[in-house]
Amino acid sequence: MRILILGAGKMGSFFTDLLSFQHETAVYDVNPHQLRFVYNTYRFTTLDEIKEFEPELVINAATVKYTLEAFRQVLPVLPKDCIISDIASVKTGLKKFYTESGFRYVSTHPMFGPTFASLSNLSNENAIIITEGDHLGRIFFKDLYQQLKLNIFEYTFDEHDETVAYSLSIPFVSTFVFAAVMKHQEAPGTTFKKHMAIARGLLSEDDFLLQEILFNPRTPAQVENIRLELKQLLEIITNRDAEGMKKYLTKIREKIK
Repeated sequence: MRILILGAGKMGSFFTDLLSFQHETAVYDVNPHQLRFVYNTYRFTTLDEIKEFEPELVINAATVKYTLEAFRQVLPVLPKDCIISDIASVKTGLKKFYTESGFRYVSTHPMFGPTFASLSNLSNENAIIITEGDHLGRIFFKDLYQQLKLNIFEYTFDEHDETVAYSLSIPFVSTFVFAAVMKHQEAPGTTFKKHMAIARGLLSEDDFLLQEILFNPRTPAQVENIRLELKQLLEIITNRDAEGMKKYLTKIREKIK
């Protein structure tokens, strides 16, 4: 299959490495310097090259801020039977875009990133495949993710957004709060160092990505849950309520079993 990947960043390079030995692949990036880090693939910087390549599948790996813009840029030079796809963690506007594009499409979300995941062993990581879209496109990504030994879940666009609001916004906000109040320690404990590593990794992500995940309409309810839990915990600590603390620890231990 002829596969065009939009964007030669971390995930674009990952998918290129993954697919280039079984398919004819090409990477398109408006920044030629980014293409220095990809190999065993065509490197495109113009729309004419894409048109001549005639891709059968496009995987949009551009950053969230430019996902729709990247699609709009290349759509005019794609064959009409080409399947377009994205791997974005934020699906805002994509369902409407796909419906209006006239192209077959598939949308997935690998629930991991190069910052924290071990890309050589993804058996403990997850991926979401959106149930709306082209059947053959979904089969392609299902086979691909199974080869990576990912745990695959199939959700609608709405179900995906609900999942992201829970599984990403809660750890993101918790990490932000830690970073906001923390002070550098000369002799940090193990837990502190682990939290610091997570905070540094998260805050190295693109600002727009972090913003869009937290601006998910379902996020405020999750943040409110955090606020209520903190309020309850603060009351227990302030009152030195040993019995209350015991009950609280029992409750939260049950949740993480």
